[in-house]
Amino acid sequence: MFIFRSIVGKLWLTIIGLVGVVLLILGFFLVNYMENYFSQATNQREHMQEMAVKFSEEATQHMYNEQFYKLSNELLSFQDSRMLVISKDMEEMDIPATPGSKLANFHVADFYQTNELAPVFGGQSIYKTVNKTGAGRLGSGEEYLVVAVPLYNLEGGIVGATLLYQSLQSLEATQSYMLRLFVYVSIVGFLMTTFFAFFLFSRITRPLQQLKKAADFITQGEYGTRVPILSKDEIGELAKTFNHMGEKMQDSIHALSQEKEHLSSILRSMTDAVITLDVNGFVMLSNPQGEKIVEEWSTIAWSEDEGEPRRFPMPDRSLGDWGLMSFTNPYSSPIPVPLIPLFEAVVDESSEAVTKLHVQNGVWSVAMTPLYSLNQVRGAVAVLRDITEEERLDKLRKDFVANVSHELRTPISMLQGYSEALLDDIPSTPEERVELVQVIHDESLRMGRLVRDLLDLARMEAGHLELSFREVEVDSLVKRMHRKFAVLAKERGIALSVSLPAEPLILQRADEDRLEQVLTNLLDNAFRHTAAGARIAMLAEPGLYKDRPAIRIEIADEGKGIPAEDLPFIFERFYKADKARTRGSSGGTGLGLAIVKNIIDSHQGSVTVQSVWGQGSTFTIWLPVSTNN
Repeated sequence: MFIFRSIVGKLWLTIIGLVGVVLLILGFFLVNYMENYFSQATNQREHMQEMAVKFSEEATQHMYNEQFYKLSNELLSFQDSRMLVISKDMEEMDIPATPGSKLANFHVADFYQTNELAPVFGGQSIYKTVNKTGAGRLGSGEEYLVVAVPLYNLEGGIVGATLLYQSLQSLEATQSYMLRLFVYVSIVGFLMTTFFAFFLFSRITRPLQQLKKAADFITQGEYGTRVPILSKDEIGELAKTFNHMGEKMQDSIHALSQEKEHLSSILRSMTDAVITLDVNGFVMLSNPQGEKIVEEWSTIAWSEDEGEPRRFPMPDRSLGDWGLMSFTNPYSSPIPVPLIPLFEAVVDESSEAVTKLHVQNGVWSVAMTPLYSLNQVRGAVAVLRDITEEERLDKLRKDFVANVSHELRTPISMLQGYSEALLDDIPSTPEERVELVQVIHDESLRMGRLVRDLLDLARMEAGHLELSFREVEVDSLVKRMHRKFAVLAKERGIALSVSLPAEPLILQRADEDRLEQVLTNLLDNAFRHTAAGARIAMLAEPGLYKDRPAIRIEIADEGKGIPAEDLPFIFERFYKADKARTRGSSGGTGLGLAIVKNIIDSHQGSVTVQSVWGQGSTFTIWLPVSTNN
């Protein structure tokens, strides 16, 4: 029942119970007392008989003294009794009624008939109980006890009878009144107790209900909720303590929120990805970079490595991108598959681990540290950094040093060797001397080209390349390049052709000298790798590049071509598609295509290559007609 779940109901039942117990105890003693008191009514006949005998003896002495009978009835009225004196012939002695007496004045005929008093006139004492319910003058329905004793004269003869009657109704009425009074008092007591109890409880429970309501608001996040202090008692102290607790909690929550926001800001501002994992291998917390990695790596179809089974299985791809249903917690993301071996090692060994992960075309540096709770590992935090560019630059640096060393070592060695030969006067004829000098000259030119290309490429990559933008007629540039390489094509037996549209091709902002350098490098590569009898074609035409007007320039040769595995790297500096090719006096520096790409990128265009090994290569350049300033 609701009353047993309420503190008001419990306190009300407790007080009502206490009051009930007190009233029961009081009632027990009261009833016991009343029983002891009214039990004397059973001896009332003997008492009245004794009083009747005594009054009869006194009446013998004062037979005709009216004052005696008057005083006797006055004394008897205090006990709700009255005395009648009759003669043998049933004549009553006239005794005046007691003033103020509530007892009715009866006659002997109302109690006894003549034959009933015969024993009394014979010297015996008799009694009877009379209940008059409307007969005669007794119409009240009260019950009376009547005692009759003989009346003697001075000589000892019986001259009549003395009657004492007393109302029994007063005793029963008193008992009934006391019982009714006790019931009324009990009812009033219960009602007043209930009223004051609920009044008192409302004074107690109203602040408690306010405390409960305030606590509910606090649980909903309204930490500024306060309870009004209405008293200075224990409830008031409790409300004061509650408000103080709310203030401290609000300050603590505010401080925690600030720390959380501070930590979140730090995590969001980090360029590194941060992923926090629980002991079961689920992602608990991550910054935006970490979320991006988890999402991207979850879309990759991973294959289970053979060998010892892993503690954390890979997501079930049949259940969706995340495969969450195959894990215990359906609301968190599973650990990214590449991190599983490292996570198992960190959890098992409870130590930090650092490694590099190669995921598709990217390289990631991963540092994972265990998280502790009460000296137990409860998870791990992983910090991932994309070092793909660093790895590429490191590889380029190593390749650059190796290639520069290789490219410079050969001409320097030749310069040193031939110059020593000249110093030692080894050539015996002027022709041999001229030949050695020509080799020294060619190698010095090669070193000059290498140094020049290195300086140009360094300026381009550093963003310090100065370009002179102006309007450029591409068709005129292509025709000039055709004339420039026509003599070389004729010497080598290569057919050089050019195709141009009828309308002029004009770039609004371009550096003509740099574009000529681009075409020179591409044509130089084409002639170097094209055999006699083959063809080299030049093409220029208008088109669209990224939905903008552009000019497409194409240089196609029928040379050796480029292997498919080398195509992604040919625009890197010092990359050699022909690993076995050595550079002669006419060899390139290995930087031509890297310079081409940087110049085209500076014009906001693009350069691509298509090649089939043994069939030739086609380089395509897209240059937008107008560039963004």
